[in-house]
Amino acid sequence: MKINDKKDKIKAEPLKICIKKFCIGDLAVYPAHGVGRIEAIESKVINGERHDFYIMKILENGMVIMIPTWNVQSVGLREIIQENEIPKIYDIMKNQRDFALESQTWNRRYRDYMEKIKTGSLFDVAEVFRDLYLLKLSKDLSFGERKLYDTAQMLLLKELSTSRHTTEDMILSEIESLFIQESAAV
Repeated sequence: MKINDKKDKIKAEPLKICIKKFCIGDLAVYPAHGVGRIEAIESKVINGERHDFYIMKILENGMVIMIPTWNVQSVGLREIIQENEIPKIYDIMKNQRDFALESQTWNRRYRDYMEKIKTGSLFDVAEVFRDLYLLKLSKDLSFGERKLYDTAQMLLLKELSTSRHTTEDMILSEIESLFIQESAAV
């Protein structure tokens, strides 16, 4: 009986999950689309139930996305990276990738990279960018890989420049210098 009582106590304790609440004007990152601004918070009735939505406008292309406020965690909406985290992103770019990836077929690499971009993690996006940047130095990228490279570059530049309050050109030159330093060190 005491064992069952203990189980009941464990079940009764609520799980603590911290979900970021965004306000109008906040910058946030939506996976695979990048940095956007919360333009409004609206209530809509869907199937007879009232739900609140963040109305987010993507900075890169002006796309407007409605995100249920209760679904923020599962869609991966997050705050932009803190400036003190940027050196970790640059470290990812400096670290050499696994060259076994070159032996994979382009469509397998494409699926792997697409999954990383969909996570919404800038660390994963940095890995994709690094791998494709280095791969394009040794061979032509497929059409799909080229699109992923462009997407990863856009996501990196927009978020890093927003976090550092600088231009995308400045971030791009810093990133390119990381690859030049690495190739010179080898």
